[in-house]
Amino acid sequence: MNRHLPFLSALFIFTTSVCIEAQSQPVGSAMMPEFRRQALVLDINARALENKEVIWNDSHQKITIPGTPVGIRLVGSNIIVAVQFTPFIRRSGSVLVAQGQIWIKDSEKGVSYYTSIQTIPMEFNEPIYFFPLGTSPQLNSSIEIKLTVNPYKETFVIENDK
Repeated sequence: MNRHLPFLSALFIFTTSVCIEAQSQPVGSAMMPEFRRQALVLDINARALENKEVIWNDSHQKITIPGTPVGIRLVGSNIIVAVQFTPFIRRSGSVLVAQGQIWIKDSEKGVSYYTSIQTIPMEFNEPIYFFPLGTSPQLNSSIEIKLTVNPYKETFVIENDK
């Protein structure tokens, strides 16, 4: 995908907030036993870099259950990045599915759209890095999303949904 993005050398300035959503699902003892699954906590740290300098940074912590996506949307002056992270816990090995969508407005080319999907092996408390724009050294700007997944415990401090 990096070969399609050479015009991003002067990429973006984030001007609005990040919207992170988790699909609302009841978790805990109120659920019927056949639907009970272990809740997970996703720590999401997103940042934008320009010339290797952090120009924007935001962190969130969300609860979900395996198989239920958590979305993050980053909005800049000429770019929108929407990513959904879906953890799957399996006996044969857990994975995180990351699906990214990118809209970039370029004065010469108009609006370009890119999409990707990756399945990433996952261990609890192991950081997973996702680069929606790629990691090409030719780009002066990049977006980095660091995510860790852990089992939910009552001691975690969770943001209130607004």
